[in-house]
Amino acid sequence: MQDWLPTLITETPELGFELAIKLSRMGVKKTQPDMEKLKKLRPDYSENSALLIESSKTIAIHFQTISLANKHWVE
Repeated sequence: MQDWLPTLITETPELGFELAIKLSRMGVKKTQPDMEKLKKLRPDYSENSALLIESSKTIAIHFQTISLANKHWVE
């Protein structure tokens, strides 16, 4: 298995947010590893505001975890 997540520590909140997005994308990829099916489903959720809001919530939860790991970037 590839080591794509060596740490939750980031230098800035912006990098932490980018990592939160990556975690969300990887979660989807692991849940639906068939890329053809994933691409086929994309139009359905890209036009669904409720699903887009759920995606934002998932990113926010990941960002909260990363923020805690980074002690809110205050030291």
